[in-house]
Amino acid sequence: MYKLIRSIFFLFDAEKVHYIAMSLLGLTLKLPAAKFFYRKIFIVENEKLEKKLFGLTFKNPVGLAAGFDKDATFFNNLACCGFGFIEVGTLTPLAQPGNEKPRLYRLKKDKAIINRMGFNNNGVEIAVEQLKMKKHKDLIIGGNIGKNKSTPIQGAVDDYVKSFDALFDHVDYFAVNVSSPNTANLRDLQEKEPLTYLLQTLQDLNNAREKRKPILLKIAPDLTDSQLDDIIDIVNNTKIDGVIATNTTVERPNLQTSEEALQQIGAGGLSGKPLTKRSTEVIRYLATKSKKAFPIIGVGGIHSEADALEKLEAGADLLQLYTGFIYEGPGLVKRINKAVLSKL
Repeated sequence: MYKLIRSIFFLFDAEKVHYIAMSLLGLTLKLPAAKFFYRKIFIVENEKLEKKLFGLTFKNPVGLAAGFDKDATFFNNLACCGFGFIEVGTLTPLAQPGNEKPRLYRLKKDKAIINRMGFNNNGVEIAVEQLKMKKHKDLIIGGNIGKNKSTPIQGAVDDYVKSFDALFDHVDYFAVNVSSPNTANLRDLQEKEPLTYLLQTLQDLNNAREKRKPILLKIAPDLTDSQLDDIIDIVNNTKIDGVIATNTTVERPNLQTSEEALQQIGAGGLSGKPLTKRSTEVIRYLATKSKKAFPIIGVGGIHSEADALEKLEAGADLLQLYTGFIYEGPGLVKRINKAVLSKL
């Protein structure tokens, strides 16, 4: 059934149809017995799936990555697709339109997506108002934060602090995004000195609160082993709570999509099946080299139960979907959870 729905959706512009699909989800959930239907079809309820990390209890290990619900508009409805947690954002202090359209492209032959969205969002305060309407008490919400495009890199820390303060009472954990390739100079913040300063600043603010919130760092798959060693040192030194591995890649590894088509698309971050291997390599490197000193959320190219189990075996504690959710549908969440159960 989902393949038929996907074939229809894929006839339309990728960005426009995203909002159409989310509107249709909201409409169907208003029908009598719809929530019961979604629960039966997509949700696996079993206490054995629960995962306790960062002082939080995740009802299952499969989450939705940032970028899908940028303004915290759809999370209540998306919870009906079986996710154990949903990460909203990336959010910036001020609203911004993002990069020029078109900026979202499907690579159907590769089961991949290229995006250069550029942190388009309505600003953190609008998201806060949406988060106040949370309906599912057991749904863990993460807040993914970044800097405004207009903010010079020297002032980036202030942007992260503003979003951190605004979201603090409304999310369960934070994801610090310094790894998107679609905001100029943002990845410069992954260098050891500026990244340490940024994370320590947020950690100091966090520790000053009556009850702190977990802080995780989202990293790029394009980091070298030496840079990953720096990440391990930074996490250990700042004592943040974990790493999300990985964001999109600027590389174009062995794609079936033609070079001509790729040139027409242009710059952007690649996600989906071509990222499966590299994201798993990063997870395994971090887990092995750090001797599992901190939790890891694995994301990147999860399109099947096997992909998910491989990431867990490599050292991931939780998982996130994005492109796999688009190509495979909400049934993938259930299949992964059932596969995890079978391994327990």
